[in-house]
Amino acid sequence: MAGRSQLSRRGLIASAAGAAAAVAVAGCAQPGAVARPAPPIPGSGLTLRWFGNNSWELTAGEIVVLVDPWLTRFHTGTYTQAGSDPTTPITVDTALLDRYVTKADAVVVTHGHFDHLPDVPHIAARTGATVFGNESHCNMLRALGAPAAQLNEVRGGERIDYSGYRIDVVPSLHSMVGPRAQVPFPGSRLGAAPPRPRTIADLVEGGTLAYEITMGGRTVLALGGSNYLDRELAGRRPDAVLLPVGGGSVPDYVPRLLELLDHPATVLATHWDDFDQPLEKPAVDTGALEKLRAAVAEASPSARFVQLDHLQRHTL
Repeated sequence: MAGRSQLSRRGLIASAAGAAAAVAVAGCAQPGAVARPAPPIPGSGLTLRWFGNNSWELTAGEIVVLVDPWLTRFHTGTYTQAGSDPTTPITVDTALLDRYVTKADAVVVTHGHFDHLPDVPHIAARTGATVFGNESHCNMLRALGAPAAQLNEVRGGERIDYSGYRIDVVPSLHSMVGPRAQVPFPGSRLGAAPPRPRTIADLVEGGTLAYEITMGGRTVLALGGSNYLDRELAGRRPDAVLLPVGGGSVPDYVPRLLELLDHPATVLATHWDDFDQPLEKPAVDTGALEKLRAAVAEASPSARFVQLDHLQRHTL
């Protein structure tokens, strides 16, 4: 809550660090290595910048972590009455990416859909960032030309500590839509990498992850869809949550989530804009933003609800 002390934040982080010895660290530990408690993360403040949709840049000092960095935003018809055209070709605006993404230490991918994944290979190649995703996500990234050596394949449950920041990988669920409450573009790409994806229908969900990112003395929970697993969130105490709109098919979507997280002090709205509109123009509400704002106000009146426009920043 808003009155949560800095001491309690440090205590929570220290407690989590002590438990890290029992957790396998994916992609970092050598065979036979003994896991050690995680060091505390220095407190210098954390700034978030919104690139629209579910795309975020988290910065603390010189450290930059990207969440679902998709900036290209080609036209799909998703928010029209007809819905997404599955034959829409995948395009990547490299000039736009190079203009706004100049550094990244890590990129976290929540799932494999076209509005989350296709810009990641170019960003990874340009920045040298480590990219986190599950087997399906990594296979699609390989098919799109991502540098294989930079892919860190995770399943959920991993805690990875780097110098100055920490990533906890959290098993999660994707949003469910329509009268049958179905995941759009379902499926996985397991085993070998598939042929290069050409249309948005080729980029399937492939399972969904969330990420708890600690840097600058702050912790942010990044969700990729308006659904989650209660058992994976119970006991987590982030300072802020990136909360997608929607969740209409999930019972008590907002109040149950905020209660599980002990009512984070800050709630940042995400995945609320029409991504057929350009990044460099103001965000266009798809119609669910005010419902999310009202639900947060009712469930957690003391929380700060943050609505950013494209490319705006907020510091925790």
